[in-house]
Amino acid sequence: MKAVRLAKPGGLDKLSLIDMDDPGDPGPGEIRVRLRGSSLNYHDYGVASGRMPAEDGRIPLADGAGEVEAVGEGITRFLPGDRVVSTFFPLWSDGEPPIADFSTTPGDGVDGYAREVVVAPKGAFTKAPAGWSHEEAATITTAGLTAWRALVVDGALKAGDDVLVLGTGGVSIYALQIARAMGARVFATSSSDEKLGRLEEMGAAGVVNYEKTPDWGPEIAKMTGGRGVDHVVEVGGPATLAQSIQACRIGGHLSLIGVLTGRSGEIPTAAMMARHQRLQGLIVGSQAMQRDMVRGMEVTGIRPVIDRTFPLAELADAFAYEESGSHFGKIAIRI
Repeated sequence: MKAVRLAKPGGLDKLSLIDMDDPGDPGPGEIRVRLRGSSLNYHDYGVASGRMPAEDGRIPLADGAGEVEAVGEGITRFLPGDRVVSTFFPLWSDGEPPIADFSTTPGDGVDGYAREVVVAPKGAFTKAPAGWSHEEAATITTAGLTAWRALVVDGALKAGDDVLVLGTGGVSIYALQIARAMGARVFATSSSDEKLGRLEEMGAAGVVNYEKTPDWGPEIAKMTGGRGVDHVVEVGGPATLAQSIQACRIGGHLSLIGVLTGRSGEIPTAAMMARHQRLQGLIVGSQAMQRDMVRGMEVTGIRPVIDRTFPLAELADAFAYEESGSHFGKIAIRI
């Protein structure tokens, strides 16, 4: 079967399409999945670029979707022919997070889904939303579930809430769609007027170009009548957090998701304390959360926004496109 491996020390020129042995039949508690689609995330880029060093020969990509070809003894949740999507934390079934690293995450601590076939434990997959393409389903694993957990699970989003999303990457677009479907009002930032226009077409109530308005936090708050938003999906990190605090209401909720502007930096703790705000760090979610999200997508009719699709053989080109920052929504991989 075909697969892509990443050689040390990493870098897009270290990605190679190879032939490898078929994994064979599933054992007890395992399923065999013919993978058909994946999608790219900032985490995947970190591994592929070498910024997040992985084991030599690692198969990248945390997202994977396809159909079950066979099931092992004791499997009752899946049947051959089921369309499935991978989980970011295969050992986190439900409840409190049991892990604080990426040692079990596909494409990082263990081999990922840049390959045609995988045999994996049942916890590595859930059912995919009915009617979705494999490329669409693959967007749930990382970006989709992160947005869902931030707003629905941790944020207890309700109709009438105000939500701020930063930029137009996969998590932010999913957050906009989920918030709008649940009756919330959404505000957004971007450095591109063209992308801001697309966000307004998708239902954003107010937008700000952060390059033209560097002090965008108070501007967002002004759009809410001075109250501030109830939720911030904070994907930027240290360079954007101070503005997000100003955009958020007293007692509001900030989901710290991304490190696009760096891994560490100064946090204006006094401002956050004075405003009684809650800063929640999170990385994706559990299998139970993913099953809930799948049902939510089926009921609301949300479909992910896919900017471009690349074949597996052009994975390096897909990462280069992600690196350019010109995409809107998700970049998909056809396997």
